[in-house]
Amino acid sequence: MDKSLKFEDLKSQWMQDESFQQAYDDLEIEYEIALELMKARLNAGLTQEEVACRMGTTQSVIARLESGKSLPSVKTLFNFAKATGKHLHFRFS
Repeated sequence: MDKSLKFEDLKSQWMQDESFQQAYDDLEIEYEIALELMKARLNAGLTQEEVACRMGTTQSVIARLESGKSLPSVKTLFNFAKATGKHLHFRFS
């Protein structure tokens, strides 16, 4: 994947696919978290393998986190943020 691609451009492409959009709507919170993880990684210019190395895990774990198929723990989110040079923030709205 070209590291210079902007996240919003990728999301716009993906949302044109009806099956992606339906899955996104059905699993909104899981996908919102997954998309934020991908956004943080891409904006940091890192591969899944590089993030995994920084977190002391494997690339396949990062791929699963970015798949949106499960909710990561707060500790995992904190470690991912640290690995990508970001800060983790929570808010209720």
